[in-house]
Amino acid sequence: MFKEHEQIVLTADVFGDDGVELKSGDVGTIIHIHPNEEALVVEFMSLDGDTLAVTTVLPSQARLVTNADLTHARTVLPAV
Repeated sequence: MFKEHEQIVLTADVFGDDGVELKSGDVGTIIHIHPNEEALVVEFMSLDGDTLAVTTVLPSQARLVTNADLTHARTVLPAV
C-alpha cells in the first residue's frame, strides 16, 4: 500500500522522535518502510524545505495524499 517517497497525511496526533508535536492533517514524506509495513519513517518539512521532524508512524496513523487534499499552513515550534 505505502511506498517510499510517497506523501502521507497523519490521521492522528503524534510526537516526532525529537518531541515535535505533529497534528492530524499534517503532511509528510515516507523515507523508510519497516518490514511487512509494520511502521513508516516519515519526514515532515516546512514549506520552505527545512526538516521539522522525523518520526515513526504506524500505518493506522496515516493515509496517502489524494487529489482532494488541500495544503494548510500552521506554525510549529521546535521541541524544548
